Amino acid sequence: MNQPILLSTPHMGAQELEFVKEAFETNWVAPVGPNIDAFEQEFSQVVGSKYSAALSSGTAALHLALKLVGVKSGDEVFCSTFTFIASASPITYLGAKPVFIDSDRLSWNMDPNLLADALAKRDKQGKLPKAVLLVHLYGQSADLEPILAICDRYSIPVIEDAAEALGATYKNTSPGTWGRAGIFSFNGNKIITTSGGGMLVSDDLNLIDKAKFLATQARDPQPHYEHTEIGFNYRLSNISAGIGRGQLLVLKERVAARRKNFEIYREALGDLPGIQFMPEPNYGVSTRWLSCLTFDPQIAGIDREQVRLQLLAKQIETRPVWKPMHLQPVFADCECINNGVAEDLFQKGLCLPSGSNLSDADLARVISEIKQVYKFK
Repeated sequence: MNQPILLSTPHMGAQELEFVKEAFETNWVAPVGPNIDAFEQEFSQVVGSKYSAALSSGTAALHLALKLVGVKSGDEVFCSTFTFIASASPITYLGAKPVFIDSDRLSWNMDPNLLADALAKRDKQGKLPKAVLLVHLYGQSADLEPILAICDRYSIPVIEDAAEALGATYKNTSPGTWGRAGIFSFNGNKIITTSGGGMLVSDDLNLIDKAKFLATQARDPQPHYEHTEIGFNYRLSNISAGIGRGQLLVLKERVAARRKNFEIYREALGDLPGIQFMPEPNYGVSTRWLSCLTFDPQIAGIDREQVRLQLLAKQIETRPVWKPMHLQPVFADCECINNGVAEDLFQKGLCLPSGSNLSDADLARVISEIKQVYKFK
């Protein structure tokens, strides 16, 4: 019987355990320690940010980033609609409200033209958002330069959600490092993992120092426990940071493996009728965190769900692309600047198994089962 093929599983290297052993041997198992300092420094070097703060999750990093750019109760934050809910939820933690911006076809990320039109209208109304939260989807950078230029025109800070895009490039630099702050995720299904964790990056030292302060319960520098602000328990553990240091050493190999998966799928399936793979704009290089494609039922004669269910029956895990945030019941009362792209992609889009530890036999099995759906349609 065939073993299950999962969507995206952790892929450990050779060094992670050595860093973890060192933490145990030196008894640095508390939330802070030398692995955290080293992980932050090494991560900054990899992505090209000046400063980093290692945190318990990408969601925690987003929460702190929004708070530190001044988002408060009653504010609005413009946010990509085509994303996972963790991009939008932290806006609500602060009592603010998301306004969702649809995608363009070229990148599947926030449409700069829609954003420009929306900000121009809000400026005339005197209702500019407090921040723009830009997502780099499925390992692919959004078109940063026009988006930043638009936001700079109105002095609106940009926070980059690069949770899925570690190792990607935008004009030979890392997404996540262009705005006021950027965040990355080390959840178990990401390019690299610390089992759970995230990183907040910025070239603003004051922002990162304040993030670390808030992430450790906002303890004031007193010999006793003194608190003049409410903080959070958001720091990454020294053990998890050790895992992250080992994972950083194999980041390039992990990205190369995921890109190879994508190219194998595209070469084998790209000529089938009605299939289109997620495009890659010429301004950057995607990590292909997940290999995504769409099925047009009018041309293919099959739809996304037929393929998903066929593969599920064969113990192959796939997943529909993200359901847009403006379609989520929890955000039913939120405005969306909508051009229909994200909704169309959701109806047609599927994520194939994409882990960097997939074998050639695994990939061949996925491809064969998709072709079987076509054969018996």
